[in-house]
Amino acid sequence: MPRTVFTRTVVLLAALALLWPFTLQRDAQAWGFYGHRRINRMAVFTLPPAMFGFYKRHIDYVTDHATDPDSRRYAVAAEGPRHFIDIDHYVKPGEDPFQVVPRKWETAVQKFTEDTLQAYGIVPWYIPVMYGRLVNAFKRGSVDLILYYSAEIGHYIADAHVPLHTTENYNGQMTGQHGIHAFWESRIPELSAEGYDHFVGRAHYVADPLEAAWETVIASHAALDTVFNMERELQKRYPESGKYVFEQRGRATVQMPSKEFTKAYEESMGGMVERRMNAAIIAVGSCWYSAWVDAGQPDLGRLEQKEVSDSLKKVLRAEQELREQSEKIKGRPEPE
Repeated sequence: MPRTVFTRTVVLLAALALLWPFTLQRDAQAWGFYGHRRINRMAVFTLPPAMFGFYKRHIDYVTDHATDPDSRRYAVAAEGPRHFIDIDHYVKPGEDPFQVVPRKWETAVQKFTEDTLQAYGIVPWYIPVMYGRLVNAFKRGSVDLILYYSAEIGHYIADAHVPLHTTENYNGQMTGQHGIHAFWESRIPELSAEGYDHFVGRAHYVADPLEAAWETVIASHAALDTVFNMERELQKRYPESGKYVFEQRGRATVQMPSKEFTKAYEESMGGMVERRMNAAIIAVGSCWYSAWVDAGQPDLGRLEQKEVSDSLKKVLRAEQELREQSEKIKGRPEPE
């Protein structure tokens, strides 16, 4: 995929405009807002001392803006495919999709066409693109771009760690398990993550971001059978009266899996959600660290006290205004 060389605000705004012509999208809000913010925040604590001061100083930015790519789906039609890959679309039952789908973007385009790849998701190819932009941001010493791309790439890496982001049956719509998407990636973390042990060790150097992205997708996809089978079995044996409760969410009253039902599902998967969240945390931290190393390990101490510019704040406000003007996400409907 082509890399775009970013300058400051003008180019960021131009990039938003350039994204509008693309129309193929599937929405999937991995981890929910709570989970994405937690992953980016915890990733800061994996960083070495030479980076920790800068990221700790700006921890609220990388936390608060971890969800920007999800919000952008209301305004930018090209955003959706960056969050997932329906890898099973490309194969017949029994075939290994990772032997069928080329890992290199150019080869995959030649085999399937870019339109097809966009239609069924590009997350493992998009992560290296964002990685290159983060490396360039470190080289330039731009606080705005370092923080912008750190928050953004953290979101896509976290998405790749969600099993349901690797299948056409992303919300159980093909197997009579509608709603499993939010059940797995939002409801469980919201109820349980405060009790998770996020001691994941120190960030490490990743020599090949493309290969790392694909390995993440492979691991996520391998967990799918457990995700679906455990939910199916639980639905059969759990008392109907204890499955769901009504909770107030903003101005709406919505039906949600009960705390007991959610705990039973989480336990039946053997702590999978915690493991995938922790894997995402160390992967995000390692991505930030590797980009810094590839940029020549610039001195972040001189940037530590600098705030994000008014120009970047304007970009973020513009995105928020586009989001508020849209009544629904562009592309596939929100998994519920």
